[in-house]
Amino acid sequence: VIQDTWRPVYENRENAGVAVLIRFFSNFPSAKQYFDQFRDIQDPEELKQSVQLKKHALRVMTALNTMVENLRDGDKLNTIFQQMGKSHALKHKVDPLYFKILAGVILEVLVEAFPQCF
Repeated sequence: VIQDTWRPVYENRENAGVAVLIRFFSNFPSAKQYFDQFRDIQDPEELKQSVQLKKHALRVMTALNTMVENLRDGDKLNTIFQQMGKSHALKHKVDPLYFKILAGVILEVLVEAFPQCF
């Protein structure tokens, strides 16, 4: 069910990912502190045009897709989570609270954008 629900989202990954990040940064501007490339962009429309934001949105959506594809492989899923967690905690120094917030924003945006699936 999760994989079937995810399929149309991933087919529209760039638009979905950009919408998620725009909502995330608009509602939680302090999250932009981790992104030198678009930290100082205040206008959501300007942010939406940012090449760096689009690239990061695709990375987020690709990572989520990898997780969805590996739902039945607990070991691989665990490895993915560990690598992502280590990278964001140690290299980027991201406060773990932002992951909880982002998860809520993802669900909020996807329910709005894909009501037929959620």
